[in-house]
Amino acid sequence: MDSATLLRPGAAIDTEIKYLVPTSRINRRFWAPGAEYNTGVYDFYPATIRNARLRDTPPTLDEHGFCLAKHPTKVTDFADADTLKAIYPAEVEDVAKRLTGCDFIHPMGGQLRSPVVGAAGVQPPAAEAHVDFNTPTANAIAKVFYDQMRPDGPGYDRFLCFSLWRTFSPPPQDWPLALCEGPSIGEEDSISNYKVDVDEIPTGADLFAPIPGEEKLLAATIFKYSPGHRWWYYPDMTRDEVIFIKFHDSDHSRAWRSPHTAFHDTTRPDANVRRSYEYRAIAYFEKKG
Repeated sequence: MDSATLLRPGAAIDTEIKYLVPTSRINRRFWAPGAEYNTGVYDFYPATIRNARLRDTPPTLDEHGFCLAKHPTKVTDFADADTLKAIYPAEVEDVAKRLTGCDFIHPMGGQLRSPVVGAAGVQPPAAEAHVDFNTPTANAIAKVFYDQMRPDGPGYDRFLCFSLWRTFSPPPQDWPLALCEGPSIGEEDSISNYKVDVDEIPTGADLFAPIPGEEKLLAATIFKYSPGHRWWYYPDMTRDEVIFIKFHDSDHSRAWRSPHTAFHDTTRPDANVRRSYEYRAIAYFEKKG
């Protein structure tokens, strides 16, 4: 195999994606200082992940729930927390305004990820199909943050919880991001995964004991497998590219979310270790007049 072949991504990758199994009934993610435990039961299911760069028309936010954009950053070191705090929120807002037409954003913070966790603050890539918020969580945090930022504001007609994802390791990456077309996911595939904050991780039957008010806890959405899910990825990403991912768009006439997960691309023996940075925020579209 010559070097040109090694460096050429294919039209699609036949691989596996981790989903919640249908028999997983009580789904919680317990968080304690220095530890976490997920009660959900997952397994790998076959998936074809297609090369989005080869589409006749690129994916769009309103039709698919995600898109690729060019955005050079002034950040030179994503491990420098002070620099990130000073520079990156304004850059994220610029991208959000350009791509969505929003009025402003509420920045929520970022996360470094790499399959090689060699420093404080670095987490491994998320390994199962998920969206970071379920609908009640998105509605609740959008209201709380708007009221904090704009106590005398006119209110909003629409909000959009999102992530701006960027890799800063050279292409190709060993664990790229797979993105699912929002309209290919049904409510019947969607399950809330509640976040439970505790001092110590419970054990045995206590993991599944009733929790009063559980339905009001913050929660992500996890998914059961369906062969109709349509998955895409962007091979060979550069540090000047970003993926805008919808977690929740309050306007459900559009593609309003995009499940996503990392996957191990074993088709690229020339792959570099992925290092990425994702930044969460909420975009607001205020009432006019």
